[in-house]
Amino acid sequence: MSVFTCTEGPTGRVPESPSTLRPPTPVIASPDASNPAEGVNLAATAVQPVAPTAPARKRPRPGERRVQILQTLALMLEQPGAERVTTAALAARLQVSEAALYRHFASKAQMFEGLIEFIESSIFTLVNQIVEREAAGTLQAQRIVAVVLQFGEKNPGMARVMVGDALVFEHERLAVRMGQFFDRLESQLRQSLRLAAEAAGSPTPTVDAQALASALTALLVGRLHRYARSNFKRLPTEHLEPALQRLTG
Repeated sequence: MSVFTCTEGPTGRVPESPSTLRPPTPVIASPDASNPAEGVNLAATAVQPVAPTAPARKRPRPGERRVQILQTLALMLEQPGAERVTTAALAARLQVSEAALYRHFASKAQMFEGLIEFIESSIFTLVNQIVEREAAGTLQAQRIVAVVLQFGEKNPGMARVMVGDALVFEHERLAVRMGQFFDRLESQLRQSLRLAAEAAGSPTPTVDAQALASALTALLVGRLHRYARSNFKRLPTEHLEPALQRLTG
């Protein structure tokens, strides 16, 4: 999903999703306006009325319509009470038929899978960068938590997908996949925190890492839930630094 851009955040480049990008305005081809040639006597030239023609809509390039569909779906999920978005409403927003949607996605579940794939690739690309660049396990864990919450904050529609609110009425495999996403995050947190516990000389580094990774994952999910349930008023990153210091310090 390389068509989406990134913005600079406190912990690195945080991707902006389709929810933060408005679908591109269709390019309308305008009729050519011919300029009169030099030396022509306009007063003597009979001007014939030209029948108005309907502007032609430029056809999207291959793959562009898929991106527009995902952008619009994510944008619609930002609206209050948008836990469930129908294909009819999505098609109406895009000004296309429902059949046109299914030329790009076999089902609505596949549309949500497209959003989940973007979440996964964006977050774990950043997580891998943090692990490669930061040697201290505690700082790795803190920055992983921060970057996930920053991503959700910048992409409200995606936050609804991450916590499952947007998936309640969809195929159960989608909720399972998001659960696996947080399991994978918790696993990475355990690895980072085990390094920190070993460096601190803990006699039980594995147990310590498991307990703290579980608490940090619960913090992540809880803050994203609160963000979605407050209609995106309670930011997931508020007072985050002192909270992480207390938990991991």
